[in-house]
Amino acid sequence: MPDDHLAKERTSPDDHAADQRRQRLADAQRGLLAALVAGGPLPEGFDPVRLRIEAAGLIAKRRGLVARSAPDLAIRLGSRFAALFTEYAERRPKPPGGSLGDARAFADWLGLPLDPPPTGPPPGRWARFLRRRPTS
Repeated sequence: MPDDHLAKERTSPDDHAADQRRQRLADAQRGLLAALVAGGPLPEGFDPVRLRIEAAGLIAKRRGLVARSAPDLAIRLGSRFAALFTEYAERRPKPPGGSLGDARAFADWLGLPLDPPPTGPPPGRWARFLRRRPTS
């Protein structure tokens, strides 16, 4: 029994090499994520044009979610909303708290108060669908 215990504690050179590969992969993933969502340096081995396109797409997705979470903020900023949000998001990963947390952080970055989210029925086609549903 003691020999079995010692065998489990020993690591082979293959285990060590696998750990090193996992660590390199984890480091590469962190670098890629930082480049995509936090303005980090572009990691080696990736097409810089494609990375910029992907990063812009992720910012656009965040911008849309923030506009839905805090429509008053998007309305107040009008045509400046997209450019200002892009400037804010290019160097900042999404904060905790989901899209509303992102909206709060964006409003703080702008120095603007954030009105509470609307409590009425949801806008658009979903609201019309809910109004037409029988209630019984």
